[in-house]
Amino acid sequence: MQINPTTLKDIAAIINATYVGNDHHLITGFNEIHRVVKGDIVFVDHPKYYDKALQSAATTIIINKEVACPEGKALIIHNEPFTAFNQLTQHFQPKHYSTQAISTTASIGKNTVIMPGCFIGNNVVIGDNCVLHPNVIVYDNCQIGNNVVIHAGTIIGSDAFYFKNRKTHFEQLQTCGNVIIKDNVHIGANCTFDKGVTSDTIIGKGTIMDNQIHIAHDVVIGDMCLFAAQIAIAGCCTIGNNVTFWGQVGVSSDITIGDGAVIQAQSGVGENVPAGKTFFGSPASEARAKMREVFAVKQLPSLIHKLYDK
Repeated sequence: MQINPTTLKDIAAIINATYVGNDHHLITGFNEIHRVVKGDIVFVDHPKYYDKALQSAATTIIINKEVACPEGKALIIHNEPFTAFNQLTQHFQPKHYSTQAISTTASIGKNTVIMPGCFIGNNVVIGDNCVLHPNVIVYDNCQIGNNVVIHAGTIIGSDAFYFKNRKTHFEQLQTCGNVIIKDNVHIGANCTFDKGVTSDTIIGKGTIMDNQIHIAHDVVIGDMCLFAAQIAIAGCCTIGNNVTFWGQVGVSSDITIGDGAVIQAQSGVGENVPAGKTFFGSPASEARAKMREVFAVKQLPSLIHKLYDK
C-alpha cells in the first residue's frame, strides 16, 4: 500500500518502537515481502527469513532483533513485528464500514445491472455493461472492469486467510489490499476472492471461472484463463495467460504456472509449472510421466502375487 511520504522517526512513534537510521529517512509504502519496492516497509519476525527481508527491495525493515543495518536502509526494532505491521495498517487505512446496500462512494458504469440482495462497498468501481446476479458481495475498494458477469452468491474482496498463532488466540493480519477484475471476465456462483494483503489480487481479461472457486490473497491470474469448478488457489500464486484448470485442482502458495499450461482434474500442484506443460496427479507432475507412474503402481499387485507364488 502506498502512503504519503512519512519519516522513519514518525513511523517508529506510531508503533512505539526504536529504530536504526536517519530520522528523516522516508517511507512511501508498506508491503509483504513478495511485493516490496524501494521506499516500502516490510516486517520479519523469524530468523529463517531475516536475510530475505534485509536483502529485499524494501528500504525499511521491522524486525524483532538488533542486527547490522544494510547500507541505505533503516531498521525498526519491535518485539512483535506482526502486531506492529497491523498497527500501521490500521493507522494509514482505518476501516469505515458501509451500512448501505450500495455505498454512496461506489461508482457504477452505464448499463450495469445490480440485482436484489447485492452489497457494493465503499469506493468500489464497476464498469459498463456488467451483470451482478443476486447476493453478490463486493467489499470496499475493489475494482471491476467492463462486460463482467458475476453469478449469485459470489464474494469479492474478503479478508486474506493470514493469521499468527498466539498462545491464547490467532492474531489476524489486517489486510488493506483489494481485488481487481479486468474486462470481459465471467465468474460463476458461490466463488470467493480474497483481497491482497497490501496490494492487489488480479483476475485478467477474458478469464472464465466456473462455480465454487476460491482465489486467495495476492494471486495474479493472467488473461483468457479457464477454471472449472471447485478449484482453490493459495496465496501469492502467479498464473500466466491461457492457463486451463480442470475441476477440483488445488495449488499451494507462491507457485508460478506458465502461459498455456494445463492442470488436469483433481491435481495437487506443489511446484512451479513451466509454460505449455500439462500436469496431473497429487503431487502433480508432467502428465505423461505421472500416468506411467500410475500404470506402474497398478502392476504391483500382480508382481507381488507372482513373487509369493514362487
